[in-house]
Amino acid sequence: MTSTHGISELAPAQLAPTRTRIGTAATSVVGRLLDPRSSHAVRLAIDVAVLYLASTLALLADPAIRSSLLDWALVLAFPALVLGIMNVRHTIEDRLKGSLLDLLAQVLGGVSLAAMLTVAAESVFSAVHPLALALRLWLFAVVYLGIARAVLFSLQRQAVRTDAFSTPTLVVGAGVIGSHLVMRLAAERGYGLRPVGFLDADPMPSPGGATRTPVPVLGGPDDLAQAIELTGARHVILAFSSEPDHVLVAKVRTCQEMGVDVSLVPRLYETINERTSLGHVGGLPLLTLRNIDPRGWQFTIKHAFDRTFAALALALLSPVLIAIAIGVRLSSPGPIFFRQRRVGRDGHEFDLVKFRTMGSAPHELDTFVPDLGHAPGGVEGVDRRTRFGRLLRELSLDELPQLVNVLLGDMSLVGPRPERPAFVELFARDVARYEDRHRVKS
Repeated sequence: MTSTHGISELAPAQLAPTRTRIGTAATSVVGRLLDPRSSHAVRLAIDVAVLYLASTLALLADPAIRSSLLDWALVLAFPALVLGIMNVRHTIEDRLKGSLLDLLAQVLGGVSLAAMLTVAAESVFSAVHPLALALRLWLFAVVYLGIARAVLFSLQRQAVRTDAFSTPTLVVGAGVIGSHLVMRLAAERGYGLRPVGFLDADPMPSPGGATRTPVPVLGGPDDLAQAIELTGARHVILAFSSEPDHVLVAKVRTCQEMGVDVSLVPRLYETINERTSLGHVGGLPLLTLRNIDPRGWQFTIKHAFDRTFAALALALLSPVLIAIAIGVRLSSPGPIFFRQRRVGRDGHEFDLVKFRTMGSAPHELDTFVPDLGHAPGGVEGVDRRTRFGRLLRELSLDELPQLVNVLLGDMSLVGPRPERPAFVELFARDVARYEDRHRVKS
């Protein structure tokens, strides 16, 4: 851990450049578009403009149909209805690292429900063409709003990787969990949280005096308000701390009074997954842990869909697969396909298939061992990728033959990465609950 500094020892000049860059970026028009602090207002303004444009174009798209007063009323009400449905709960953009697919699914769901309510309203008022307008509203809104949200989402996700638009973050608790959290946030800038310091009255010492994390310990939890002022932090994460709970609750209230967002790492975090539900008993929050049955009917349907999709994809992509196979054959001597033994569901071993992207391997490379703390995969040892192989890897086209593994039932379209048997044995000894990944298909 870096050495502990009192808040008074922090040089304001060290903090001013970053805060100046953030302030300069946020004052520009582009800055307001990309800055997380103003993203909610910007997103709402864009949604309103795009939805009313889409609704108007949907009404005017068919000149053969004469627009009635009811049609114009529905056009005016439809955008408000969509926005109301989509903002009842937190949006995907509010998550630390939401996906574009989830965002588009949310747009599709909100617009579809609004369109169904529009059909119902038209039917109640005996419209002449109750389906035509609703279908056009649905189509125009899905396309226009989907594109607008996707572009804004992509721009903001790229922007938060920079210091100007990332959120300065303080971490309360400089133990193992806090240190791991800071290192992960520093390595993966896509979360948009930039660690600026720890707060811990009794930080964990570093072994041998080595620096554990790239940020200093600024003081204890009692220095929270001053640390927020000096660092410009807009987010505080409560990791495991030696402070009693009533002290941390007071710090949460301090953050709320200062307009600073708060996140926390829950106890027993190892057992919490996306299926965990939040309830309340007598005012106390209660997390219910949902068990996942990998042999349940949901997985049966998923596996049937996997195989059907794999068969259709292989048929549709057959010209591409043939072209790639010819390219691999001409690029270097050797087989077209690369096969490697991997471990899948219930410890079952299978041959994973890819297009070959490398030249022949010397025998000594068969004993490659990754560096300590690094997982195997990618280019191991000497880079033997062919020129054509580099292109295949950059576009992930070398993995298309794995559709055959999906069709055979050894893999799934979505699942954990399958590993080689030797590394499975190694990780099973060193990584807690590593073998849980073998409960489902790779």
